[in-house]
Amino acid sequence: MKPMAHLGVGIGWRPEIADAVERLDGLDWVEVVAENICPGHLPEALGRLRERGTRIVPHGVSLGLGGADRPDPEKLAALGERAVALGAPLVTEHIAFVRTSSPLLEAGHLLPVPRTRDALDVLCENVRIAQDALPVPLALENIAALFSWPGEEMTEGQFLTELVERTGVRLLIDVANLHTNRVNRGEDPAGVLDAIPLEALAYVHVAGGVERGGVWHDTHAHPVPPVVLDLLAELRSRVAPAGVLLERDDDFPPEAELAGELTAIREVLTATARDLPQAAAPDIAREAARNPAAGAEPEAGAETVRGPEHGAGAEHGAGKTGQVAAQTAAGAPEPVSGPGPGSAAKPEAGAEPVRGPEHGAGEAARTRVGLAQAALLSALVAGTPVPEGFDRARIRVQVRALAAKRADVVAKVAPELSGILGGRAPYREAFLAYAKGRPMTAGYRRDALDFAEHLLIQDLPADPAARRRLTAWWRERAGARPPRRIVRWARALAGRAA
Repeated sequence: MKPMAHLGVGIGWRPEIADAVERLDGLDWVEVVAENICPGHLPEALGRLRERGTRIVPHGVSLGLGGADRPDPEKLAALGERAVALGAPLVTEHIAFVRTSSPLLEAGHLLPVPRTRDALDVLCENVRIAQDALPVPLALENIAALFSWPGEEMTEGQFLTELVERTGVRLLIDVANLHTNRVNRGEDPAGVLDAIPLEALAYVHVAGGVERGGVWHDTHAHPVPPVVLDLLAELRSRVAPAGVLLERDDDFPPEAELAGELTAIREVLTATARDLPQAAAPDIAREAARNPAAGAEPEAGAETVRGPEHGAGAEHGAGKTGQVAAQTAAGAPEPVSGPGPGSAAKPEAGAEPVRGPEHGAGEAARTRVGLAQAALLSALVAGTPVPEGFDRARIRVQVRALAAKRADVVAKVAPELSGILGGRAPYREAFLAYAKGRPMTAGYRRDALDFAEHLLIQDLPADPAARRRLTAWWRERAGARPPRRIVRWARALAGRAA
């Protein structure tokens, strides 16, 4: 595994804030949603950033590496193509599932995988398939969740540790997601940081959210709260991350507020470095003093992030024990602890990543994972009964959140629809009525077309002029004539009978 390139402090690039991002002082890098760009037609603002030497990292959201199916070769090829086009040092994705193939259902959201042996075997094989197909290293992000799976066999720390040990994959740690899971699932963020191999850290995400009714919603549409910055400090006290990135996906604030949040991140990185005991981390303190704007930049030639097969370097702090690297820096051996329940022993430096006896997940394991995920996703998007063992109240919260997100994303993909329907409120009411019992199966653009066709079948909107506009909109994008009135009546009658 090649050393991880130093990134510094960055921000998630979004078209809505493209101009502001170009003007931000001291910005070292940006991250883009991979599925939202076309390699041959990069947005001009993104191209200008690349020309001036700003690193760009593609961040995928649709692979679903935690799903029961093996990764789609076309999606892997598309992600790799974007990495090459951007000159990216790595690509990132999520430890999540997003769809099922039987039945064919799309969540439109990152859903947690169960921390079981079966799910880990499936994930590890999918990760190795992805690694073999991608032209640059892969890092995977821990996700935020509203609910837990019943019958889990491992903690988050054990699950992530064994994933790294078996595949050599890097980790993208989102500290906002650690806070989300503390509130929603009762997990200890410090315990997770203590347990995982921080020498495999690629970079860090920081984002905002909001708490409603005892549930934390990871919105990426609110300011970063102090509690999340505190977790960044917790992580920084253990390791000098190669990069830290601010994520904002909606309700974008003025440029000055974005700059202020980046400044707050830099202050946490440098203040935490100053507060560390000098004997424990002399390199960290020296780095922060030399380059306060970027956090902790390693000295020239120093390796920033190593894969698990290389072991932990002195600059990274301790791995599973959560101690800083005082012993390693002094030449003493790193503390070694036996594997916890459900975790494999850490390979020696230079060893190959640990693999199962068959180097992959058995089909029986994939079938079991697939059945469990299909039952859950069907309950979330198709109205089927909630599987046994899940917190039904939390599942209801997730159902509402998925429907709301689906409506919001379709409104962004097809902004004309809200105008045709008379505004945001009537659009939202009509879409949520349509979506109830009609799960998404082929992405948001297809969903927008299906929604428009559904309205036309129902002879909606009631205003003839609006209906003509909707017909023209649908015809232009679907490349077909809308169904004749007799066909619309037949479909409507069939729907009522069903």
